[in-house]
Amino acid sequence: MNMRWNLDVLYTSFDSPECRQDWDKLCREMDEIKNWAAKELSSQDDAVVKMEAYLAKMTSILQTQTRLYSYAELTASVDAKNEKALQLAERVQTQSVELVEPNVKFQAWLGSLPDLDGLISKSELLKTHRYMLTELSEKSKYMLSEKEEIILAKMKNTGSNAWTKLQELLTSTLLVELTDGGETKQLPLPVVRNMAYEKDPALRKKAYEAELAAYPKIEESSAASLNGIKGEVITVAKLRGYESALDKTLKDSRMDKETLDAMLDAIRESLPTFHRYYRKKAEILGHADGKLPFYDLFAPVGNADMRFTYQEARDFIVKHFGSFSEKLANYAARAFDNQWIDAETREGKRGGAFCANLHIVGESRIMANFTGSYNDVSTLAHELGHGYHGECLVQEAFFNSDYPMPIAETASILCETIIAKAALQQATPEEAFAILENDISGAGQVIVDIYSRFLFESELFARREQGSLSVNELKELMLQAQKDAYGDGLNPDLLHPYMWVCKPHYYSADYNYYNFPYAFGLLFAKGLYAVYLERGEAFVEQYDQLLSVTGKMNIADVAAIMDVDVRSIDFWRNSLALIAKDIETFVKLADSRS
Repeated sequence: MNMRWNLDVLYTSFDSPECRQDWDKLCREMDEIKNWAAKELSSQDDAVVKMEAYLAKMTSILQTQTRLYSYAELTASVDAKNEKALQLAERVQTQSVELVEPNVKFQAWLGSLPDLDGLISKSELLKTHRYMLTELSEKSKYMLSEKEEIILAKMKNTGSNAWTKLQELLTSTLLVELTDGGETKQLPLPVVRNMAYEKDPALRKKAYEAELAAYPKIEESSAASLNGIKGEVITVAKLRGYESALDKTLKDSRMDKETLDAMLDAIRESLPTFHRYYRKKAEILGHADGKLPFYDLFAPVGNADMRFTYQEARDFIVKHFGSFSEKLANYAARAFDNQWIDAETREGKRGGAFCANLHIVGESRIMANFTGSYNDVSTLAHELGHGYHGECLVQEAFFNSDYPMPIAETASILCETIIAKAALQQATPEEAFAILENDISGAGQVIVDIYSRFLFESELFARREQGSLSVNELKELMLQAQKDAYGDGLNPDLLHPYMWVCKPHYYSADYNYYNFPYAFGLLFAKGLYAVYLERGEAFVEQYDQLLSVTGKMNIADVAAIMDVDVRSIDFWRNSLALIAKDIETFVKLADSRS
């Protein structure tokens, strides 16, 4: 199978007539909306007509902008030095500043309208966008003056956006020197990090040591990038009147502090159970001190050598998705068969995995680094879950196709759960043990490691307010966060002080605290899976409906569709109890094998 994606649905090349025409169209329509806003938004007359006109004009602009930017970013994500991709991405980012003026004018004008709800009720188009318009009006109080907003937007392109690009370049081009079997190779960082899943314990340790030895090459530049981005975030959040970066993130996430606190309290209560799992894994792997070194966090256990070719991964996923719904299976088959996935590992390609939902063409594109492990299959299932979420939003208006971060992980983690649970039913005892452990390991990452990242970022923001942090300070913060989260489950002398370098989630001024949404997604998905087991096929249609409204409701209201109260600690405890049950099973199976 072809392991590289095809982007022709966007453009066939950066020099294609369609790409050039869209760039000209974008520039022209931006000028038009600026002139329109200056002329029409000086009075509240004909408010309904003006709101409709804004939505139509802005939808056209953002669809064109998204097509251009997606093509550039997707190309650059697998070819970090592609100059045409980098140039187009920068041009689009620079040009997007031109939208600040009309957007600021419209949001301020919208916030000044009396009886906005009544006006919205007079138009079908406006009723479709009720949540978006109401949210814009409410958030108008966090806006600065038109002039200040334009200045901030322009400075961002030479500020946080530039730092983000630098960090992406650093990590995607970093070569790690690894000696194995007497041969020394220079390998891309993602390839070496993926060796954490290898069966050979000596190779896992060598890869870990080689990885840590490589980071000093980019640690100072990475620290500068991180300090620059977080410093900008703090400054802008204060200027706008937010209590903190976390306050802004919660509001952008359509989530309240009560929900976050309930979830984090439940997570803290659950940590000892995860620590027990890590100690048992350390015992299985032969660590006499009973504490797991970081390099063995993802070590496969048992004698099942679960390796997959790309074709086998495709068939495995499609088959087991079919146990949930035919629609989900068909979506996954199309993604594999139509080259929507770039799974090949190669130099210049960024690490990790992501899914880009392209509402403009009713498709998605998935990037992964597939090496054949069961974890890689699980990762593909995760990203296909994101794509399926986008599939459920295809019929929604463009502005209603964007959903907040916490709910974004729901479909992806539910798909992981489907794969793990369905695979367990057909596995041999050895394979079942390996699958169960892999599932628990993944949950540990999304609960325990994500909690460590939340602790790290919280302390990072607190310290950054006083000044920039040195490399050593950042390493110390990360180590302390890992100790607080992993407790006595990990060997305190063999942690990972550079996790702040290799995780891209820290390096975006627009998405801060991109950690707790993963925990929300896992636990929300686990809770939903329990509902699925109760309701069966009746659940699937309701679940698709839930995904389809995630762009036009707050999180509490989305959850209420399934009769879930996300502000209740008991919901989160019940979801965590499902993982605790798996850990209990794992420990018993491990003991019976010894």
